[in-house]
Amino acid sequence: MPTIIGHHDVEDTDHWLASPRREEFFGPLGVTNIRTFVDPQNPSHVAVLMDVADVDALMSAMESEGAAAAMDHDGVLPETLALLVEHP
Repeated sequence: MPTIIGHHDVEDTDHWLASPRREEFFGPLGVTNIRTFVDPQNPSHVAVLMDVADVDALMSAMESEGAAAAMDHDGVLPETLALLVEHP
């Protein structure tokens, strides 16, 4: 199961950290062990580290209206999103 890092900027770090939307969106995709990170030098720059059972399913889901709604709810600035996939 590969690990993926997603990093991006957010409008409100405290809101993003407290939001249940990550689990709601990623859970049904088989994503587990979701951990959150905040850049101490730039608190609006954040990251998630997660274990992903099906990378293709995740990448497809990230293009969906559900992903856009979750990002909007969490204050994610989508133009800053980058995903890094663990290389075996």
